[in-house]
Amino acid sequence: MKMTHIDENNLPTMVDVSQKNDTTRVAIASGIIEVTQSAYDAVIKNVAKKGPVLQTAVIAAINGAKQTSSLIPMCHPLMLTSVKIEIENLPQLPGFKLKAKAKLVGKTGVEMEALTAVSVGLLTIYDMLKAIDKAMVIKNIQLEEKSGGKSGDFKRGDKQ
Repeated sequence: MKMTHIDENNLPTMVDVSQKNDTTRVAIASGIIEVTQSAYDAVIKNVAKKGPVLQTAVIAAINGAKQTSSLIPMCHPLMLTSVKIEIENLPQLPGFKLKAKAKLVGKTGVEMEALTAVSVGLLTIYDMLKAIDKAMVIKNIQLEEKSGGKSGDFKRGDKQ
């Protein structure tokens, strides 16, 4: 099997996508942060010392999506047309589920941008709550679905 990011001299390379067709590409990723009850309550009551935790996490997640190519060496810089972040309260855990939807019209997919958005958003929640809870757990960061491109569509739970 030929590795796509290694050239004929066995050196790393970024894949040339110039011959690919522009298509609408969408990726949705999610992840969870589990926190203590006191940390959860601080977020819900909006009394965390560092400020509005969830609002800051949304901004950070969007920035994370936009900076993906600076963080992941072989990712192409992309002209994202949309990044949407949703955060679901999980009182029974307690914790939060962050979901990111990245979209563009282009030659390469946005899975890494959605995954990076989730990661950065959850890390921001961790950063803003670490004075209250050092035992937080970030888990289940995963691609939920993607559409567009040569590899076709993917939806977690569907038979592949």
